[in-house]
Amino acid sequence: MVELGSTRNGLVAVTMSQIAEQAGIGRATLYKYFPDAQAVLTAWHERQITTHLDELSAAVDPAAPAIERLEAALHTYAHIQHNSVHHHGGELATLLHRSEHVDRAQQRLRGFLQDLIVEAVRDGDLRDDVATDELATYCLHALTAAGTVPQEAVHRLVTLTLTGLTATRGKSSAGRPH
Repeated sequence: MVELGSTRNGLVAVTMSQIAEQAGIGRATLYKYFPDAQAVLTAWHERQITTHLDELSAAVDPAAPAIERLEAALHTYAHIQHNSVHHHGGELATLLHRSEHVDRAQQRLRGFLQDLIVEAVRDGDLRDDVATDELATYCLHALTAAGTVPQEAVHRLVTLTLTGLTATRGKSSAGRPH
């Protein structure tokens, strides 16, 4: 995206004139494609999310066992979270994360992980005492923390998350077979 971080009041206060100037285009051209600055920011955010989802898909070797594909996806997601932390705070995030495109992307991401989890449960590699949609949600929430830990802790966080998926397979929470 155009470098707008130098605007005095932040990205939320950016104007169409500033965007057009930074992009090296006329305001009329910009208005031809976008009604306002929020639409430009939303389009940029949508492109960022699509890029992240494509990274997740590309990280997974379709020929690998489901558990390996899941691990690759979780590592990739954790690294995306870690590297995107500066985009996830403040007023801009609040504005952009209320959009429909975010809801669609979250559903796609949760479904992608859930499909991998279903396969890994079927293969006997993951616990079967918790619903797969809950496990996918657990992974997403746990790995959101990757945005707040040092780089060297990201791998440990993924390992811990995977351990939560495999712990007590076929046992009740008290540790007895169910």
